[in-house]
Amino acid sequence: MRTEHTATDVKGEAAATAEEFAVSLVVPVRNEEASLAALVESIRRQTHQPAEVIVVDGGSTDATVRAARALADDYKILRVIEAEEATPGRGRNIGIGAARCEWVALTDAGIKLEPAWLENLIAVARADSEVSVVYGNYEAAAGSFFERCAALVYLPPKVSRAGGRLRGPSIASALLRREVWEAAGGFPDLRAAEDLFFMEEIKRLDFKTGYAPRATVWWQLQPTLAKTFRKFVLYSRHNVWAGRQWDWHYGLARQYAVWLVFVALAIMHKWYWLAVPIAGTLARAAKSIYARREGRGLAWLLNPAQFAGVVFVMLAVDLATFVGWAQAAWRRGGVGVHNVGSQNVGSQNVGGAARLDVPKPGAGHEPR
Repeated sequence: MRTEHTATDVKGEAAATAEEFAVSLVVPVRNEEASLAALVESIRRQTHQPAEVIVVDGGSTDATVRAARALADDYKILRVIEAEEATPGRGRNIGIGAARCEWVALTDAGIKLEPAWLENLIAVARADSEVSVVYGNYEAAAGSFFERCAALVYLPPKVSRAGGRLRGPSIASALLRREVWEAAGGFPDLRAAEDLFFMEEIKRLDFKTGYAPRATVWWQLQPTLAKTFRKFVLYSRHNVWAGRQWDWHYGLARQYAVWLVFVALAIMHKWYWLAVPIAGTLARAAKSIYARREGRGLAWLLNPAQFAGVVFVMLAVDLATFVGWAQAAWRRGGVGVHNVGSQNVGSQNVGGAARLDVPKPGAGHEPR
């Protein structure tokens, strides 16, 4: 006997499924007036609807809050929290602290979610009751030639995980139990690298982790060289303040220190010593492209325009790294500098026993 399902039946089944596995979705935002509507629309299209969506504004100076509240008028599960001058780390803590569900999904502004993103994250959690953290995949929404070249420079290559290949792990595509956040002491109150500290603490605490390669979000890259440069200056500065030079800056500095030796030789002796740093730069670009080829053919690999674009963006990112590093050193000790060189963030010890005072689900930080 064939059973027919009406549209009402399908909606009822989807609602029942969401009720069985309730998830709070938390999104920290700041000055995202232009991108927020697209993100919320992609949330509304989720095949598994979250029980609530919590948007935490970290002190926007544009119309982000007004746009969020307008969206909330039409999307009743959307809650807006104004957190004043909140970093992404603090914004996530406030959002998770206000969440009503045991499971919390995390993403960022400037992102669009594929319709089955949350459903695919949940499927991994459901398949193994011991899993406490699930990481999904992310891709670059690279429409222009510049964005495609930029993606080949700084978008991480995919790696093999259980279930397939994906980029990450990334907090922008993640699902976790609230108890994981509590055990880790929350996110450090930082504007950059807070996600890295948090994920490292999760790993140290040995929570069982699952991977959902099909749970994909699309990340909008900076569309111009000037915006990319400014963004990497900011990343660099805040990573230095977070004490993570070992993770990025030192390796780059060693490379350029070696190349400066050959530049000096070219100046003092023969010009052909310049061939060494030039060859090194070209080799870096070739390696970056090859690592991200993802099955594409030889013609794609050897595209001269693409190769030149990658070299150009790579050198701009390198320069931004050094500019941000210099700014961090010059402004060290100023407002907003966090002492995390030994993993201490304010009153929080990321790697030790001290913890954030985390609120109970639904307590405090209610939308204003």
